[in-house]
Amino acid sequence: MKTPACSLARLSARPCRSFAALFGLLLAASPLAGADDALPTWRVAPRPVAVGVAAEAVVEAVTQATVAAQVAGRVVEVRVDAGQAVQRGQVLMRIDAREAAEAAQAAASRLAVARTEYERSGRLRAQNFISQAALDRVRAEFDSAQAEAAQSGVGLGHATVTAPIPGLVARRHAELGEMASPGRPLLSLYDPAGLRVVAAVPQQRLAEVRAARAAVVEFPELGRRVEAPSFVVLPGADAATHVSQVRVNLPAGEGVAPGMAARVTFVAGDAERLAVPAAALVRRGELTAVYVVDPAHSAPVLRRVRVGETFADGSTAGGLVEILAGLVVGERIALDPAQATIRRRSVR
Repeated sequence: MKTPACSLARLSARPCRSFAALFGLLLAASPLAGADDALPTWRVAPRPVAVGVAAEAVVEAVTQATVAAQVAGRVVEVRVDAGQAVQRGQVLMRIDAREAAEAAQAAASRLAVARTEYERSGRLRAQNFISQAALDRVRAEFDSAQAEAAQSGVGLGHATVTAPIPGLVARRHAELGEMASPGRPLLSLYDPAGLRVVAAVPQQRLAEVRAARAAVVEFPELGRRVEAPSFVVLPGADAATHVSQVRVNLPAGEGVAPGMAARVTFVAGDAERLAVPAAALVRRGELTAVYVVDPAHSAPVLRRVRVGETFADGSTAGGLVEILAGLVVGERIALDPAQATIRRRSVR
């Protein structure tokens, strides 16, 4: 091979030959050399898998709370942000309570007027100058003013927003300077010490779930799987979708957060299935295929396969996928489709 570096007249023949030899060694050692023994492969054979009911799920906190404003006013102080740990009773926000104070003062004034009117009407009724119905109307107005004053006083005390539970701030719904109104969410909190996943299971498979001996939870984003300590099937079902919710408790310290996707397998027993790692599959639209590594061919051959269930497996990222058609026992497939694609192109 004539290299550009050796085309220069100033280079001697010996350095040129040395460079060419080194280039040849690097090419032979690279994945482009066509040696299939360097390509990681998987032997197709029946594998022991845990069979049962699989369902998609989402992580949620057992203890969570949305802190809402109970008084109208502008947010004048924000002390926490998303991801920050807080303790029960810790101050999170402060709301300018001047409007609430004015409302409380107005309510107190109305209460004073209503009390005076009620006392006067009581004296008039004692002298039979007004009817009992008239006194009842005044009494109702007094009770209403009293309740309004009490409520405004309570709202005034909620100008300082505190954490109702210990945990982490999941989300901040209000920013400094924004207006808060009664009922508007300000912060969302959750306790990371207690997490679970909630799975939706079709009604016709609930009996299998109840009889399951264990529940295995897989987190595709993390490439991890854990065995759940317990699970419970919630009573009732959705009238539109005919699915029921199953709560699966997670062990502590798994490093997951509410909202993450998960996959739960309710294990009924063990069986052998012809299965390959999910990472070995090539998916292009509706086509699912694998690269078959055959010594009779100089390059991996892309072959279409028909797949079935996905089984949780701790040794392979993404689990094992059942092969229903397209492969036979004893064949070898490439574990890395990207590397197999490079190998295939290099020998064309």
